[in-house]
Amino acid sequence: REVQNDLLVAHMAIDVEDKLPANVAQKLNVALNDALKKAAKYTNIKTTSGNQSTYPLYTNNSHVNGWHGRGELRLESRDFKAAGDLIAELQSTLQLSNVQFAISHDLREKVENDLIAEAIHIFQSRADAVRSAMGAKSYKTVHFSINQGGYQQPYPMMAMQRGAVMADAVAAPEFAGGDSRLTVNINGTIEAQ
Repeated sequence: REVQNDLLVAHMAIDVEDKLPANVAQKLNVALNDALKKAAKYTNIKTTSGNQSTYPLYTNNSHVNGWHGRGELRLESRDFKAAGDLIAELQSTLQLSNVQFAISHDLREKVENDLIAEAIHIFQSRADAVRSAMGAKSYKTVHFSINQGGYQQPYPMMAMQRGAVMADAVAAPEFAGGDSRLTVNINGTIEAQ
């Protein structure tokens, strides 16, 4: 079943360079702490810190010439408009790495439960048709299994080129989450009686 994605997951990052690793760490910490403070105003967006790394930059002669650092934030929300507003606000210092759309856990569970009920009804109808075709009075289910693994993972929908120039003011992006497909498979064995 096609289900409308109701969850937006965005990854934002900052890359900095300096001659000293302590300066790289300081710049990353200031930028990420500021971004977390801005994000805290959006109560309907779950914001978490992501990976943070620092590594040396080398000259052609293999001498350390400076340091590069990268820090990331992960934003998750069902409110696409608010997420777009926050992304625009954060893009004064952070880059948008990617945006993915998915089905939230609650919606996925509800749709899967509906699909299971439909699939069981179909199984029972077919089992009854087999029973009738065989001239049996009844049937019993010998084996029954449900596979709910039919969820297509979200794909990144948008990415910003690393190192792109950031503007002072960025228009808020408008997002359309699209659909994902959920499937439930039921397998069973019956014994006609």
